[in-house]
Amino acid sequence: MSSAGFGRAELDAMLVGLRPKLHRYAARMAGSSIEGEDIVQETVVKALAAYDGGARVERLEQWLFRIAHNAAQDHLRRRQRERSRITETDMTTIEDLSASAEARLAAAASLRTFMQLTPAQRSAVVLIDVLGLSLSETCEVTGATLAATKAALHRGRAELKALAARTDQVAMPKLDREEERRLRRYIDLFNARDFDGVRTLVAEDVQVDVLNRARLNGKKEASTYFGNYDRLGDWALSLGFVDGQPAILIRNPQAHDAVRGFMLIDWRGDEVVRIRDFRHVPYSVVEADICFLAD
Repeated sequence: MSSAGFGRAELDAMLVGLRPKLHRYAARMAGSSIEGEDIVQETVVKALAAYDGGARVERLEQWLFRIAHNAAQDHLRRRQRERSRITETDMTTIEDLSASAEARLAAAASLRTFMQLTPAQRSAVVLIDVLGLSLSETCEVTGATLAATKAALHRGRAELKALAARTDQVAMPKLDREEERRLRRYIDLFNARDFDGVRTLVAEDVQVDVLNRARLNGKKEASTYFGNYDRLGDWALSLGFVDGQPAILIRNPQAHDAVRGFMLIDWRGDEVVRIRDFRHVPYSVVEADICFLAD
């Protein structure tokens, strides 16, 4: 047992059990279910590294959320998004009104809606109204003062209410004709279980990331990935969008074609150079903005 005060088995179990909750927070902070999973993976890596480094921890769950919070902030900075600063004022007299109506509104808000809040507002609203943390726990996660947290929560709730009152229609994303051609060819071969044909589209240096399961490098290792799909009968693929990005949607024919996951494909010319498969992170589907592209 390290100086963290808990064993590696306890940390591993917490990371597995808390992963959907961490993703719910990260996805809303990033405005994308896909990027939310990137943040979760970064959180796991940093938590394990901190444990190996002998980190001292009193409350494991709050510690993991603090790592996720910092990873989300780093992610936002890397995207070079302009960050709004809230001028901290004395708002200690504002009551903590985490009523059920506030929680329902926050939980129902789309990821795109959350991106219209400042990062500080996003953190406060998601941690308190979506995930159910207390004000003091939220301060511990974010490192903000009680006054700043109350201010961010108050303004974030007000902004969500204003956004919910709007009826603006979001335009359907568009897919480049060449990208559509490549994706439809890949999907058609996959659905026909012509995995020899699929392999002809894959580059020798392809990278396959099966989220929360495995990372495979090169065409030889990738054959294992295709072989696993060949042995399963609980899937069919369709073309669509996830958080506005072109994606291959994994449907479950045994469950009324419900979307159970998705794949993201990167190309170099007509060759597949990277596959990201979200089949084994079902919580990412719950958080994602998904739409089908008509055949």
